[in-house]
Amino acid sequence: MTDKPSEAQAANRLMRLAKEIARHDRLYHDRDSPEISDADYDALVRENRELEAQFPHLVRADSPSTRLGATPAGPLATAHARPMLSLDNAFAEAEVEEFVARVKRFLNLDESVAVAMTAEPKIDGLSCSLRYEGGQLVLGSTRGDGAVGEDVTPNVRTIGDVPHTLRSSRAQSRDAGTGGRVSTSLDTNGGGIPEILEVRGEVYMSKADFEALNARQEASGGKVFANPRNAAAGSLRQKDPSITEARPLRFFAHGWGEVSGPLGDTQFEAVKRIESFGFAVAPLFARCESVEEMLAHYRAIEKARADLPFDIDGVVYKVDRLDWQERLGQVARAPRWALAHKFPAEKAETTLEAIAIQVGRTGKLTPVGRLKPVGVGGVMVANVTLHNRDEIERLGLRLGDRVRIQRAGDVIPQVVENLTRDEPRDPFAFPDHCPECGSEAVSEEGEVDVRCTGGLVCPAQRFERLRHFVSRGALDIEGLGERSIAEFIELGWLHSPADIFRLRDHRDDLLGREGWKETSVSNLLRAIEDKREPDPARFLFGLGIRHVGIVTARDLLKCFGTVDALRAAATGDSGQAELSAVDGVGPIVAEALVDFFHEEHNREAVDDLLSQVRPKPYESKSRQTEWSGKTIVFTGSLETMSRDEAKAQAERLGARTAGSVSAKSDLVVAGPGAGSKLKKAEELGIRVIGEQEWAKIVAETGV
Repeated sequence: MTDKPSEAQAANRLMRLAKEIARHDRLYHDRDSPEISDADYDALVRENRELEAQFPHLVRADSPSTRLGATPAGPLATAHARPMLSLDNAFAEAEVEEFVARVKRFLNLDESVAVAMTAEPKIDGLSCSLRYEGGQLVLGSTRGDGAVGEDVTPNVRTIGDVPHTLRSSRAQSRDAGTGGRVSTSLDTNGGGIPEILEVRGEVYMSKADFEALNARQEASGGKVFANPRNAAAGSLRQKDPSITEARPLRFFAHGWGEVSGPLGDTQFEAVKRIESFGFAVAPLFARCESVEEMLAHYRAIEKARADLPFDIDGVVYKVDRLDWQERLGQVARAPRWALAHKFPAEKAETTLEAIAIQVGRTGKLTPVGRLKPVGVGGVMVANVTLHNRDEIERLGLRLGDRVRIQRAGDVIPQVVENLTRDEPRDPFAFPDHCPECGSEAVSEEGEVDVRCTGGLVCPAQRFERLRHFVSRGALDIEGLGERSIAEFIELGWLHSPADIFRLRDHRDDLLGREGWKETSVSNLLRAIEDKREPDPARFLFGLGIRHVGIVTARDLLKCFGTVDALRAAATGDSGQAELSAVDGVGPIVAEALVDFFHEEHNREAVDDLLSQVRPKPYESKSRQTEWSGKTIVFTGSLETMSRDEAKAQAERLGARTAGSVSAKSDLVVAGPGAGSKLKKAEELGIRVIGEQEWAKIVAETGV
């Protein structure tokens, strides 16, 4: 988006992004048929985040910025010892310059201090973590939602680039005279393999291997893949390892997770050491001393892109010093010390064959263009979002028009130009009634969104509300998928989330229906019963309160502990002020919570739900220290660190930070220029310390 959109346009775009990203989650995690790369998926999330930054009051309950992919479930789910994060994206040189400047600000470095970075091609593959213990491969897993991935160990063992036993450079040199044979023994002397080592990288398929695979698939009547990344993803996640073994997969290492000993002092040293253990590292991996060198290397990689034997979609920069990486830490879903610099957009021409209208969870009518399929940037595009009624009018779109579409890293495919708008053709008539329920569809004054007025009588809205509640990011009820929800709604069994927990009353009726047997019914009802004591953050997110995503839900429960306590705060006399003081929440979210819980029908719905379930008290996963559960307020200027770094330290101590001082505050860290907050802390008798004493607390605690 080159021009800042109106509020209505932004709200519509955020809705489209949420639905599109959720659709790709289902395609990738549920159906094993991804349509876009990880990089493109992350780019959609970036656009969503930028819009949310411009319009924070429009953040949706189902915002993609609150999650990373989808959580694998079942026997193959495996937790990562350290999170596997995504990357923030940049598309212009100015954004790269700002990234370096932002790193300096966070670290409180002088402008003249050089920040060296590594730069490497961003492989368009599937993220994978390989865990070695005693030099032996014991686990291979996908990224999943960043915290929990899918165990694919038997499959990664079939990849030729993945060593089963690690070797060190010293062991290799001792065997240099053995006819070219490489030792598979461990070097247990200094500089050898760490006892525990998680190597992370990308599973990919070369362009030549991809073309050969598709030729074989087509000849045998098998599935033909859209691009090498999709082929790699589909091949790695096979249930039968023999299928994976027959696919020409490869692996590039670019980082690490848990490790029992240091790999070096810098990113460059650590990656080179990993390479010495027998892993392939992407070519053109380099260390850059300045922004100018980073951008020059980006241009060199972009120039070589077409001749590389594998697909790339950008360049990844990482802060070279590992001690600085540690200080920089991460935000909700990405490290502060890394950035993906994406390549420019690609365009193509095709025909608009139809316009379909989709009804969203909030009743918005969104037009979707059905295109004559065309390849853009390695992906076959058949659908394009047309934003809203005004966008169709702006482009003058009619069925049969020849259009130019664009697929960039930061947006989903979109129409950028109507090439035949001057040709005579009947205009497209945007519906004035909901295609799902027949209710009148209207647009409020000053808004471009057209909404169904059917409310709960509209099956599209009821369905989406219930689907959100049981989704993986919310209660994650296995077996209660879209088809089952639609069936139960049609039968009149589901009207609200609480009705899900009454489905056991329909056990006998369900057993008599086609497709439902004793085992499937028992499994479904058992899965529902297992959620009678749900995770409180997932429960809160599942309620669909506007602006409350999963990250915000966790922030709220870190402070209040239980859903009941949060509700009591929201309905109290000082509810909005108390909620606004929670770090990461702010007045917009606070107002949404107060509004939600002050609506009688919302309270009745929650009461009905709480008659069926008992959310657990929130348990923080932060380190347990003497500061765990306490509230810390930072005020004034900090001289040796940024405010963000100080808050991150408090989080690692298990404490929570607040934006204002109250009787519930436990500690105030005051720097120069502290004003009213310091005065209030003194009036309330709250302990006040300076920055040096805070640094001593952090050092003594060892976080």
